Amino acid sequence: MSTPAWNAPEPARAHSLLDIELKKWDDDFRFLLDCYQHMLRGTGETDLAALLADVFSPAPVADAKLPPRGAQALSMAFQLLNMAEENTSNQVRRMRETVGGPASEPGTWPYQLQQLYAASFDEREIRRALASVHVQPVLTAHPTEAKRPSVLERHREIYLMLVERENPTKTPMEQQALEQRLEDTLERLWRTGEILVERPDVESEVRNTLHYISNVFPSVLQLLTERFRQSWQWAFPASDPPAEPRLTFGTWVGGDRDGHPFVTTEVTRYALESFHARALAVLRESLQNLASRLSLSDAMQRAPAGLCERMAAYEAMIGAGATSREYQDEPWRHFVHLILARVPQPGDAQPPAHCYRFPNQLEEDLGLLGNALRQVGARRLAVSEVAPVQHLAATYGFHGASLDIRQSSAFHSLAIGQLLSMAGLEGTDYPTWAEERKRRELDRELESPRPFATSSAALPPEADASVGVLRLVREWRERHGPGAIGSYVVSMTHETSDLLNVYLLAREAGLVRSSAEGPVYEIAVTPLFETIEDLENGSRVLADFLRHPVTQRTLRFLQQRDNRARPLQEVMIGYSDSNKDGGILASHWYLRQAQMRLAEAARGAGVELRFFHGRGGTIGRGAGPTHVFLESLPPHTLEGEMRVTEQGEVIAQKYANRLTASTHLERLLAGVTRWTLMQSRDRIAPALENVFERAAPISREVCRRLIEEEGFIEFFSQATPIDAIECSHIGSRPARRSGRRGIQDLRAIPWVFSWSQARFNLPGWYGVGGAFQRLRENDRAAWEALLRNARSWPFLSYLLHNVEFSVVAADPTIMAEYAMLVENEALRARLMSQIMDEYNRTRDILDDLLGGNRARRRPRLIKAVEIRRHALMRLHREQIRLLREWREALRDGRTSEADQILQALLVTVNAIAGGLKTTG
Repeated sequence: MSTPAWNAPEPARAHSLLDIELKKWDDDFRFLLDCYQHMLRGTGETDLAALLADVFSPAPVADAKLPPRGAQALSMAFQLLNMAEENTSNQVRRMRETVGGPASEPGTWPYQLQQLYAASFDEREIRRALASVHVQPVLTAHPTEAKRPSVLERHREIYLMLVERENPTKTPMEQQALEQRLEDTLERLWRTGEILVERPDVESEVRNTLHYISNVFPSVLQLLTERFRQSWQWAFPASDPPAEPRLTFGTWVGGDRDGHPFVTTEVTRYALESFHARALAVLRESLQNLASRLSLSDAMQRAPAGLCERMAAYEAMIGAGATSREYQDEPWRHFVHLILARVPQPGDAQPPAHCYRFPNQLEEDLGLLGNALRQVGARRLAVSEVAPVQHLAATYGFHGASLDIRQSSAFHSLAIGQLLSMAGLEGTDYPTWAEERKRRELDRELESPRPFATSSAALPPEADASVGVLRLVREWRERHGPGAIGSYVVSMTHETSDLLNVYLLAREAGLVRSSAEGPVYEIAVTPLFETIEDLENGSRVLADFLRHPVTQRTLRFLQQRDNRARPLQEVMIGYSDSNKDGGILASHWYLRQAQMRLAEAARGAGVELRFFHGRGGTIGRGAGPTHVFLESLPPHTLEGEMRVTEQGEVIAQKYANRLTASTHLERLLAGVTRWTLMQSRDRIAPALENVFERAAPISREVCRRLIEEEGFIEFFSQATPIDAIECSHIGSRPARRSGRRGIQDLRAIPWVFSWSQARFNLPGWYGVGGAFQRLRENDRAAWEALLRNARSWPFLSYLLHNVEFSVVAADPTIMAEYAMLVENEALRARLMSQIMDEYNRTRDILDDLLGGNRARRRPRLIKAVEIRRHALMRLHREQIRLLREWREALRDGRTSEADQILQALLVTVNAIAGGLKTTG
């Protein structure tokens, strides 16, 4: 057993690194801004160059009207500022590690390994935990990405030039040439424009996801491998690194049909085919590069017999005599070419018989190649050359990212009712049946393998859509294996019948097989508990579902198919709708309680539970620093497996640049590893659990009182740009689940987006001050417990810091100006008074709980807000003016004029989103 080498130097003084960070942030942004202004002056846009100089100066002219294209100019400036912040963060992280040692950066592998060792976990225990870890980020296409794909490409070019500028060996002429290239790229970006004239279709969202599969993740995987190996060797220098924890990718793009009429079976087929073809292309390119590097001569080392035997078999299979002669002295390279010949060509509907059918066959051959290199003493080449390709194959398979299917429980109920009616059974009103009646019908039907309708029968719309996609799932699995298909997620799961309905639909699609015990359904069903009520009922529903004999047979079948030690059940929990339902404090608390009860239900059924965290890109939808989020999870709810959504603009923020992407994924993998081990120890603070049991219902009551206030919908509709957001073209999905007008039908994303545009940030803080103040006034012991543990209890600390972020980013001055759009003066005064009272209560409570000067406590956050303040003020006032004009034009029937105003209005929506670094 090796001894860890915790020999880092003394950490640098925090304030000195902070000073360096803030100065670099300024320097990088000023450089980019100067190049931007120079480009604008060169294209005759002197007014816009002057605007940028004004709004980012210490004393701007805040009330002047924006010049033409002023909003677009500011939007680009914000994108440059975001790049400067990202580059600064990456470079300072390197500096901190250099000065303070590898373990000085929270959340990274060295930090987490050191924390585990300090908690008395030895190397053997850590190795065992690593083998159980599987993390899957799931890329979604919610309507929150406000930037066009071509704009993202230009951003990537600019970011790389900003990094290149830091090369200290560049001569003045070389630096001048770099600035010229930067200005050329800025001009291309300026002339590209950022607003989508038409709403993107799902196919374009698929293509955008393919960019990450093709151009980002392959190199990020290699960075992750290198970082893990180096971290292990730093921590345990006498020990060979184990296999790194498993990372795969998932996606909802092309499979998420919940309230999305444009995701048809054919669209899902297109997505599967696209991901399949791109994964094969990436693997083939990686193998070609591997072949070019393995130029080992047979004269220097004889190829092992096992490798020669496999080559001879493949030569006979493929007929590769010419290739054999070409590489007769380089058997290693020849074997890679034989492997390459067995990888199907992208887009080949009928691959030749010699091609691999499943990706594990490719992994096996790469394993043979690596072992052959080790046998001749070339271990270094096995690790540096073959292992990364093997890791890529294990991560990507032949699909790149597994595609989830999601549909709402209500849609499934309609489909079941239609199928019952087709079979001559009473079922037209199936959605309205009581749960007991549904269960009797389902229990009877699920024990029979015969379908309701023949495969050639024409089905009604909901039944056709539901059965059609499951037939595609069956067909794809038969051709390519199970890896390409992810979870089948049932949104708005209320009762057990909502999950059993999927089995009945699977029967219609042929996803059923006979067994001695009865029918087995070849699909894993994932409940999604979203509202607070469903979170409270979730453990009862899950326990009932897991007791069902059909579920038990199905989970055992999937366990054997996937070669798992225990049956696995996945449960998804929603952070967005629970917040919309009861506010951030209640949402966090009921999510925490639900996780503990769901985990207990799974343990009682002898089933491993994997949580799928449906987090959004804003505080109001579950966002927050990854490593702190993992620490805040409740005890006994993490067993190595985790899935988490990456939504909208967050995908570009986390993954557009390789260093940022690898840092995020490292924190995710290292954090899941650490807390899988740490959660085996009881971290519940009973006194605080009791405090939150009282605070959460109060907070929910405060939030519901506002939402249910007379006139609230009128206030919300007029005081925020929700109507403009619903007309925007930033995603293929409609903003509402149906055509009904009201808060309940509105998706959580535009709900959060509209409040952030008007700088209320209501979902990120409302209800916290009212709940905690009532405790402070009525229960001094509870309040004292909060004061003592505000920083030390991870759950409470995570919640408070996220709330503080939302409060600081809100702006009462701007809120009041948007409120002036509300035409009913009495309504405006009444609701603004209620909102501002809660805002001030929340600020006061945060100051009491967190203590100290906020500027000293959150210097980066304060700077991020201040540097944007004046430019955002101009944009908000422009948006308010345009909102007023647009709404008046619509009321007067001036449709053509309204359309023109809307285009300018959407530019301000996009610009403000860029300035705030968030949409929904």
